[in-house]
Amino acid sequence: MASTETTTNHSIHALELGPMENFVYLLVDENTKTAAVVDPAWDVDKIIAKAKDLNVKITDALLTHSHHDHINGLDRLLNHYDAQIHILKSEVDFWGENLNKPQIHHGGDAIKLGKTEIEVMHTPGHTPGSACYRAGSDLITGDTLFVFGCGRCDLHGGNPEQMYSTLKRFKSDLPTDIVIHPGHNYAVQKSSTLKEEIEGNPFMHFTEIDQFVRYRMKIHDQIRNSPYAAQKEKDLQKELDKLEN
Repeated sequence: MASTETTTNHSIHALELGPMENFVYLLVDENTKTAAVVDPAWDVDKIIAKAKDLNVKITDALLTHSHHDHINGLDRLLNHYDAQIHILKSEVDFWGENLNKPQIHHGGDAIKLGKTEIEVMHTPGHTPGSACYRAGSDLITGDTLFVFGCGRCDLHGGNPEQMYSTLKRFKSDLPTDIVIHPGHNYAVQKSSTLKEEIEGNPFMHFTEIDQFVRYRMKIHDQIRNSPYAAQKEKDLQKELDKLEN
């Protein structure tokens, strides 16, 4: 299953691959017909076939984080393309993998894909060096922000306090019409806007960090199942009140 979002200078093509409903993205610069693969994993042959169908050359691989389900196709991809790997320094330090000449980034860096500028955002919480990639009005979020959900913080490297701060920065620093492209197909829709997330993502409703941490680590998985749907703040509060009574 694939979907496409298009803007003036770039397009984003989503491939749903693997047993964990991963989204692997081809971010294409339409001016030069070059492409970056975001989180190459699972069925690399389908990624290559999609690039050929679009008549684009893969020149870059952007890693949102280092969990196996997001990088298990990296070596196979590099066997086909001389692609530049991009990753945050803090994720390299966390991962400990000896990558071959990656381009190491810090939050706020910019990557040039043809004539398309991609901002690298440091968004810790799921892992210490989790990254989101912004191109214009599109934000590829990996396992940081899902549609009406967010990444787990109980895996190795997870930190719910950092996740709270990351999501808070999304609300304060990003335009509400930016389009969210998540790392997994866990919701009733494949993408959303930040406005939809602020209104319907329960993780966006908390204003106290201790309440967020308790919900993420102890409550959420007991009361919600995928596919996730929008949940308004008042409905979340009703559920939380029931648990207290």
